[in-house]
Amino acid sequence: MRERSLIGFAALVSFGAAVAGTFVYDDLALLNNPAITNPSGWLDCWRFPQTRPLTWFSFWISDRFGENPIGWHVVSLLLHIAVAALVWDVLRRLIPQRAALIAALIFAVHPIAAEPVVYVYARATLLGALFSLLAIRSWITQRPWLAVVCFSAAMLAKEEFAALPLFLVLFDFSRQEKVRWRPVIAMLAIALILGIRVVRATFVVPGADAGAQAGISLGAYLLAQGSSIVLYLRQLVLPWGLSPLYDSVRPQVAVGLAAWAGVVALMAAACFRFRKLQPGFWFLAGLLLLAPSSSIFPSTELAADRRMYLPLVAFAACAGLLLQRVNARILIAGIVCLMAVSIRYTILWDSPEKLWREAMRIAPRRVQPRIQLARLLPPDQALEVLKDAEQIAPDAPAIPTERGRILLAQGRPIDALQAFGRELALAPNSAMGFNNRGAALMVLGQKDAARADFERALARDPCLFDARFNLAEMGERTPGAPGCRYSVRQKSMLDR
Repeated sequence: MRERSLIGFAALVSFGAAVAGTFVYDDLALLNNPAITNPSGWLDCWRFPQTRPLTWFSFWISDRFGENPIGWHVVSLLLHIAVAALVWDVLRRLIPQRAALIAALIFAVHPIAAEPVVYVYARATLLGALFSLLAIRSWITQRPWLAVVCFSAAMLAKEEFAALPLFLVLFDFSRQEKVRWRPVIAMLAIALILGIRVVRATFVVPGADAGAQAGISLGAYLLAQGSSIVLYLRQLVLPWGLSPLYDSVRPQVAVGLAAWAGVVALMAAACFRFRKLQPGFWFLAGLLLLAPSSSIFPSTELAADRRMYLPLVAFAACAGLLLQRVNARILIAGIVCLMAVSIRYTILWDSPEKLWREAMRIAPRRVQPRIQLARLLPPDQALEVLKDAEQIAPDAPAIPTERGRILLAQGRPIDALQAFGRELALAPNSAMGFNNRGAALMVLGQKDAARADFERALARDPCLFDARFNLAEMGERTPGAPGCRYSVRQKSMLDR
């Protein structure tokens, strides 16, 4: 009990400031998602093509208690504390008590956990890790079929935990025990079924940033992940330079191969201390748990801090074993340093403008941080930031989109019309692009042209709320398309 209290207190001090944060980035989209905001939306959370249904169901529950971000952040913080306590409970059964306590404290306070804890949208990572650890605990306490149930819950929270059954095989092999193949095969079958469901969803959901729509081949993604894994390992030891976004420029082939050569060399070295849950086992286990998100399933994001959350358990166990004979004062000093860095990043996430300026510094070739920052700045400053973004990516349609919205809000519809025209030139089939141009035309009094653009937008996306609302503002009532669902707020706006 004393150890759990210490671990919980350390996690609370490190990330407690998260409860004062606001909604950031994709968090805002949750507040208008009908699957979350509608009283009957809990059913939509479980329907195809919604992925991660357990996570979305938890969002639906959170929304029932209101839109104040404090409540949402408290849930994330409590989940992290619960996961950290489970790390201690699992590891104390497997490695020496002192090593387990060191590992649990490292996990509880490590800055890599800042993004999963502070970014509400990353709750999937916390839930998946919680159920994964429950599965591991069930496995080591000789309840393999309960482990199958917990693993299923982890996969329903986030598909990136698909490697857990392989970790359990590795665990049995390391202890020279007979592998329990039947529950392992059951878990692999569940992973395959849910994985196919996710892959299928990436084909049918517009704008999906993974799989078929990631814009990168599996080979190129795998090559790039060598550099990403090196980045993660560096951040484990020197946790600085963390960011919500990293540069997505793919490394040269020679650089990618060199990074993978370094990773393979570390894996080979780990094999010398593999048996009986020695440090090498935990290092290899960390890489294995990282594999589904960093080696197998392509994504537009080549690196993301939240992918390291569950692998951090294994890497922390490796560190605990290596550091268990280190002087206690040195260990305490190291833990305090990690806590200080975590507090710094938690406060950074609580300040969106500072967060995106930091992201711009770390990812100078990314457009997204500049667009996010532009939404927080006064119009003149925002337009300057977007001008800088256009120098980096002149063909990115999101830049003229944002510029047009700012100009329209400034009362400059002619300039906005030009910006939205540029957006459509770069993305000719964009439903939102036609809606945006129609909005500028409507302000200019060109109602027939505006109506035509709104109808073009709905022809491309029958459920686009903005276009349907704009037509309603013009006195046009359009029949709802089958399958379209809107939030309570959106419905009230359409019915006014």
